[in-house]
Amino acid sequence: MKEKITDPALREKYGKIGSVAAILCNVVLAAGKIVAGLLTGAISVLADGLNNLSDCGSGTVALVSFRMASKPADKEHPFGHQRVEYIASMFVAFLILVVAFELAKESVGKIIAPEAAEFSVLALSVLGASVAVKGGMFVFARRLGKRIDSDVLLALSKDSLSDCVATAVVIAGLLIAHFTGFNPDGYAGVLVAIFVAFSGIGILKETMSKLIGQAVEPELIAAIKARIFAHEEVLGVHDISVYSFGPNKYFASVHIELDASLDVMESHELIDSIEQEFARETNISLTGHLDPIVVNDPAVVELRKKFGQLVKSLDERYFMHDFRTVIGPHRTNVIFEVAIPFDCKKSNEEVKEDICRAVSEQDGGIYTPVVLVERQ
Repeated sequence: MKEKITDPALREKYGKIGSVAAILCNVVLAAGKIVAGLLTGAISVLADGLNNLSDCGSGTVALVSFRMASKPADKEHPFGHQRVEYIASMFVAFLILVVAFELAKESVGKIIAPEAAEFSVLALSVLGASVAVKGGMFVFARRLGKRIDSDVLLALSKDSLSDCVATAVVIAGLLIAHFTGFNPDGYAGVLVAIFVAFSGIGILKETMSKLIGQAVEPELIAAIKARIFAHEEVLGVHDISVYSFGPNKYFASVHIELDASLDVMESHELIDSIEQEFARETNISLTGHLDPIVVNDPAVVELRKKFGQLVKSLDERYFMHDFRTVIGPHRTNVIFEVAIPFDCKKSNEEVKEDICRAVSEQDGGIYTPVVLVERQ
């Protein structure tokens, strides 16, 4: 697969090309099907044409969204306007659902009061061409959508795929009516409406998930870690939080562990250089937080290793970090954080109790754990 396009100007250009192509193809298909449906009296053919007509609106929404999303950040929207594409995807989904409802209503009417549909080679030819064109649109929009990471184009591709299946159902209905005498036109129309509705619901669910705050792909987290670890002074990385403000627009924060014996200005300069590297070479605006780690005190190093193993013994998915000690005359406070997965069935408080109990059983009260449990 070709490398993704992240340049805003180039994304806008390719997005507009994809949107205009979708509009033109749907105009041609809608005109052909509506004419064929009116001439033959086949409601399923007419319904399929109206569906293509609504797709023209979807393409227009996509076209406008690319223009709006390319606007630079301003005072009212300091993180940019890229999320406009998500809003556009929701509009596409709503248009699809409205069309599905209207198709279902008309089709049920045909089931209740069926009308004979004239078999037409013209209608079959138009529908057959539609399957081919919509198949090509699906492949084109899907590839382009992935290339520029565009939800609205991917929504258009899913709509095209559902149209392929729906049109195939209409063709099957016309052939059945011609060769058996039974006219399944209304039933075929209902099936078309169901396929269209499922496509709209799927797009709506996916887009709403991203607007709510969907987690980024694990590959992106791994890439962030790899780039930071490329600096040999870095001892560890944790508490990575990544926030998406639209396609290819990310803001991230991360805790970076460095040797505590390093001069504070030197550590600060390193983290600054990492942040600037991300700004210069990626589409991620990164903020780094310094976590100094004691590496030249054998007792602290050994204690950190011991507690890390103890935490892991409770659950392999637990990860200890930010370990430090406060030594008193009678006991030593060990302060650390433990990251647990979101799907962990135990509450944070239960995990904390498990850790404190395990420490007490192993060391008999020598160490007092001060634990913060977080999910990631």
